[in-house]
Amino acid sequence: MLRRHARGLATRLRRGVSIVELMVGITVGLLVVSGALSMSASNLDKSRRLLSDVRFNQDLRVAADLVTRDLRRAGYWGEAIRGTQAIGATAATAQNPYAGVTGSAGAGFTYQFSRDVAENGTLDANEQFGFRIHAGALQMRGDADGWRDVTDTKVMRMADDGLVITPSVTVLPLGHMCPRACNAGTPNCPTSTVRSYAVRLTASAAADPTVVRELRTTVRLRNDQLAGRCPA
Repeated sequence: MLRRHARGLATRLRRGVSIVELMVGITVGLLVVSGALSMSASNLDKSRRLLSDVRFNQDLRVAADLVTRDLRRAGYWGEAIRGTQAIGATAATAQNPYAGVTGSAGAGFTYQFSRDVAENGTLDANEQFGFRIHAGALQMRGDADGWRDVTDTKVMRMADDGLVITPSVTVLPLGHMCPRACNAGTPNCPTSTVRSYAVRLTASAAADPTVVRELRTTVRLRNDQLAGRCPA
């Protein structure tokens, strides 16, 4: 009995695996490999999206920082003291040629500051700056060569109205500091104009336009605008 059983077992072992068992094994193996590949592809896609989102956020922050740092210098004039009038002087007060900041939503904005080693008091071509949106990119005017892209449209795209600046202007009377008091509201009474700008940047991710980010910052211009003179 035992011998007959042993011979039957040996016969089955010599036969190997049937075609049905082989097909079932291959199918199970393919299912396992397919699951592993699907999981790997999903992880790679999530990693790609995460890296794209991180770069998008970082580029938008860098753009906002660039606008903030450069705009802060608007109005710098190497001879700002000439914008005030000494007591009793008869010469006219000199005007700051770099004082203006102009612009609107969508159109961008421009500003000026002096880059002269020896101040010439003239607004030169390489002293005119600005930011604007063009073809989905944030552009900067930094020298006489014109406008250049500072953001990559392959990473993010700026909205047409993605650059907005809102001015906040405070005029401070300085007449009370004159040896002979000059009441506020008196024509040509000394004043100091303090300027700041609220800057808003809006952009969408190039890889997924539904991902939209907005950054807001406030820029306080370092160069207050002085005007008027103390009465003689």
